[in-house]
Amino acid sequence: VEKMGNAESNAYQNHLSRFLPEEQSDIDGLFDTLSGSSGSAGAKNGKATKKTVTLAALQARQFIIPDISGMWCTKRMPYKNQAYLREPIPEQMTVRLYSGMKSIDLTGKSSGLSECIAKEQFVIFMSNLLKGNADEKITIIMRMISKTQGPVKGKQIQEFAEDLIMSVVHVLNYRKELKGWNLENTRDSASGVKALASQLLSELKLADGTKPAGPQLMETHFDQNAIEDWVYRVPQISVFLSVVIRQGFHVLHSLPDQTKDILNLLPVCKGIKRRGLVSLFDIPSIIYINSHLPAELQHKWQLLFSSKLHGESFSQLCAHIVNKGPCIVILKDLDGYIFGGFASHSWEVKPQFQGDNRCFLFSIFPSVAVYTYTGYNDHYMYLNHHQQTMPNGLGMGGQHGYFGLWIDSDYGKGHSKAKPRCTTYNSPQLAAKEDFTLDAMEVWAVGDVPESAGTKGKKTILDADPEAQALLEMTGRSRHSEGLREPIGEDDDDDN
Repeated sequence: VEKMGNAESNAYQNHLSRFLPEEQSDIDGLFDTLSGSSGSAGAKNGKATKKTVTLAALQARQFIIPDISGMWCTKRMPYKNQAYLREPIPEQMTVRLYSGMKSIDLTGKSSGLSECIAKEQFVIFMSNLLKGNADEKITIIMRMISKTQGPVKGKQIQEFAEDLIMSVVHVLNYRKELKGWNLENTRDSASGVKALASQLLSELKLADGTKPAGPQLMETHFDQNAIEDWVYRVPQISVFLSVVIRQGFHVLHSLPDQTKDILNLLPVCKGIKRRGLVSLFDIPSIIYINSHLPAELQHKWQLLFSSKLHGESFSQLCAHIVNKGPCIVILKDLDGYIFGGFASHSWEVKPQFQGDNRCFLFSIFPSVAVYTYTGYNDHYMYLNHHQQTMPNGLGMGGQHGYFGLWIDSDYGKGHSKAKPRCTTYNSPQLAAKEDFTLDAMEVWAVGDVPESAGTKGKKTILDADPEAQALLEMTGRSRHSEGLREPIGEDDDDDN
């Protein structure tokens, strides 16, 4: 490879300067390992281009393990039956990353002629994807979607998005970074991957501002400008690429420049461990719903109520969710539709609407979507029980008898009415049928559950007053505070 001219050399130095010294050595170490050489961290541009990385080296990198001292070593891992246990990044994603690296044009001539990745290409690839804006990422992402230049079809973008989301789940599972969630205690991720990819694709716009949908979207061609606009408006694409690179290659994964959307990609999961429960959420939908929560609530989800654990009872539901801070309600109807809502305030039993405009409704299956407030009214949240004159149940959006989401106090019945849309959240009918039968339900507290200040914190009452505890048990409320205490201790180890 020819030595670079001054202009190219300066451009390369600009890319290098984006990385802190420890980040530079991290990337140097990775390149040296992949190119099968060592001791080259200080090599100058001219020499550095002699070492290259091949697709075969990227595919073999599952044998590259950092040892305890932080040095890189290579060893062959025993083959396991499940391919996903054998390698940090799935095969299809590795090929896409390689295509992206090849798209970096060092000389101004047509890129992709060489099958080998030079050090400069490798560094610029890392710089653009980890530190760049949409404009800097776009050439790489176009080539990751399709190996050939020119516009790409919706179907190709869908396949890229599915590979990307699957790789995020896969690499976080491989690195034990699922924070207490796992592939056993959540719904199967395969349908979640497809549904989330479709949701991200629904944001694609043509030059005239229209958004193709359905089968038409799959056949529509999108040029580079349309994809750049999409990457700019849909932050998940950049975040997911960053996670796959950082965790997949184990590079820059523990350094301080990581943004909150990477650190809080998944919340810590509390209250589900060793309870034999499979959540209604799948990992892609947890990631998506969490990204729509207020930033200060994204770090932790704690199970408050599950119909499978606590029984199918509206009294039990109320006892477990009242005064527990902001919550996510998720339910599944008998037709298999999964949907719910985010309540921004503690639930209180009263005949008035409550909450604020941070509340939203969402759908998880058959499609993933979030529906935020319209400003039309303030009917965000409603919870009532044992009232003669007002409806008894849990509702979000719309109005009495016509809620966007309603669970009746006659537990098991509910409705989701929207002709054509819910007035509060602009959501469509979320259930398969307008009046539905409940199959399962969960409520998750998000953020830190309030201890006592400003709430009727039952924990402190129970701790201080054994008689209050006995009284609660007599009234059938059961020791739900105690029940909450146990799993928190169990879940201290988040690497399950």
